[in-house]
Amino acid sequence: MASTEHTVSDASTLGGWTKSSYSGGSQGECLEVARGHDAVPVRDSKVAHGPAVVMSVASWSAFVEAVRSGSFGA
Repeated sequence: MASTEHTVSDASTLGGWTKSSYSGGSQGECLEVARGHDAVPVRDSKVAHGPAVVMSVASWSAFVEAVRSGSFGA
C-alpha cells in the first residue's frame, strides 16, 4: 500500500474496511478505516471506489483524540 502522495486512488483495492459503531442513521456522513495495514487508510463510506487518505498511526491517533476532546467546532 505504499503511496508517496498519502492517498490511494481506488480505496476498494484495500481490504479490512470497517465503519464506526457510532455511525448510524441515514445521513451518510461516515468514514471507514481499513485495518491490517502499516498505515491507516480512511475513506468516505459513500464512495467505496473513491480515494482513501493514508496517514500514520500516530496521525490517526491524534485525529481521533482531537475529535473525542471536542477540538473541532460544531
